[in-house]
Order: sequence, then C-alpha cells, then structure tokens
Amino acid sequence: MLYAFTLQHGQLARMPVELQAASQPQGAVWIDVHAATPEEVLWVETAYGLHLPNPEHLRDIEAGARFYEHEGKLHLRSDYLSGTESHSHSVAVAFVLAGETLISIHNEDLPIFRLLRLRLHAESGPIENCRDVLIDLYGMDVEFSADALEEVYADLGRVSQSVLGSTLTDKQASEALAEIAHAEHVNGRIRRNVMDTQRALSFMIRTKTLNPVQADEVRQIQQNIESLDGHTSFLFDKINFLMDAIIGFININQNRIVRMFSVVSVALLPPTLIASIYGMNFQLMPELVWRLGYPYALALMALSIGVPFWFFWRKGWLK
Repeated sequence: MLYAFTLQHGQLARMPVELQAASQPQGAVWIDVHAATPEEVLWVETAYGLHLPNPEHLRDIEAGARFYEHEGKLHLRSDYLSGTESHSHSVAVAFVLAGETLISIHNEDLPIFRLLRLRLHAESGPIENCRDVLIDLYGMDVEFSADALEEVYADLGRVSQSVLGSTLTDKQASEALAEIAHAEHVNGRIRRNVMDTQRALSFMIRTKTLNPVQADEVRQIQQNIESLDGHTSFLFDKINFLMDAIIGFININQNRIVRMFSVVSVALLPPTLIASIYGMNFQLMPELVWRLGYPYALALMALSIGVPFWFFWRKGWLK
C-alpha cells in the first residue's frame, strides 16, 4: 500500500495517490511504501527517478552499506521493533530522502508508522519538512523502545517476587526460566535496535542536511538512547541474577532428592545386614531353635530402621 502525506499548517495531511500519473505528488513530504505491489513500486521509482531497495535485502552490518548518499539522495536502513511479546522481532525499514520527500519502505506494518499515520502529527511539534518526519519516526522508535523496556522490567519484577518470595518447584522454575528467556529476547532486540538508530542519527548529523533545531532534536534523541543503553545493561544484570537464582533453586531441589535417597539407603543398611546374618542358616546358630527368634529379628530390624530415621530427623536431613 502507498500512503502519501503533505503539510498543512505544520501537520501531516493525507493526500490521494494516482498511479496513472507518472509525476510526483505535488507537495508530498512523506511517501510510506508498505508491502507495495509491483505497480506501486514502479510508480514510485518512475516518479522519483530511483530504485527502491528491498529492506530485507539490506542485512549488511557495515555502515557504508546501510547509510550512504547516492545521486544526491540519502539512503538509510534501520531496524524497528515489532511488538513486545514472545514473537516480537525486528523489521527492516529503508528510508530514502529524495529532495524534499521522505520515502519509507517496509514489508510489515509497524506500530510507530501506523500511529504517525493515524495521528497525522508529530509529538515534538510542527513539521516543517521531510527531515522532521524522519526525526520523529526515530524519536517515536526510541519512545516505543522505552515503553517496551518498562514492560520487560515489570515482567522481571513479577518473576523476582515469585523466585525470591517462596521456594520454587521444578515446574515453577521452568515457567520462570521461560519468562526470563522472553525478557532477554526483547531486551536484546531493543538494545540492538536503539544502537542501530544511534548510528543512523549520527549519519544524519554528518551529512549536514539538518538545520540547527533539527540537529538539537537529534542530539536529544541520542541522549535518550544513551540512557536506554544503560537501562538495558541493568536489565541484563537482573536477568543474569534471576537466572542464577533459579538455577540455584533447581540445584537445591535436585540435592534434596539425592539426599533423601542417600538417607533411605543408609537407613536400610542395618536391617539388610540383620536379615543377611539370619539368612545364612548355619547349623550351629543358636537363634535357629529359639521360639522367639523370628519376632526378635523383626523387632531388631525395625529398631535399626527407626533409630537412623530419628537421628536424621533431629539433624533436619529429612526436610
């Protein structure tokens, strides 16, 4: 789909797109290309005289392959977080600054783009040109990442209460590990994406295409990214602590089971020895002709079991 926007009194206004016309939409500052058809892609390429990149084909890590200038047009490629659930993933978005028009290309719709299209204005104030739109998209991405980090912190807080508040069973420990793995997944995605955003903003400043007000906004976003980077490091430390705590509880549960088997094995050794002695059936054993020999052997075996168990219980080894 194609979404075209123009400016009216410092705000975005939706405008129609006529694919039959080969010329650029008059006054368009933002063309959002979302899962476009071949006809829509061809119209954008013809109208603006460029070749639209496929975001999924731009997976290079090198900055030169992600942020560059070609034929007077700025090309940027960034990752945006899609959702905060266990199926969350990064969506590649390609940006092209062609004159006074921003063209964004992505194969999946994103909350940030959908929010900006619906509100049709930016949180930072009036929009003057296409660069303001790009800066606002990056700024909203950082805000969305901050909200996602708050959700991660809340999830880790619930896990922390369950882990440190009571003794965990193996089932509860496995559920806690699954929640921690999800938190680590989202936290890692956020950290990678904000670092990618920081690189894109640094490239924009180096191109010297921003006015002083826009450059100040970019620096403010970079400061927010630095604070998020420290927060993600804190969350990684918390995740490692909870992971170690849960593994410790699992080891305690396993040690308790092994200790129980050890106690039972030791407690059964004396009656086994008594039964072995009286099972030898030597002819000169005096207890063979004793009328009370059988109940005596049973009582002796029961006593040999009870005394060790009482001793272990007093030591707290059966708890």
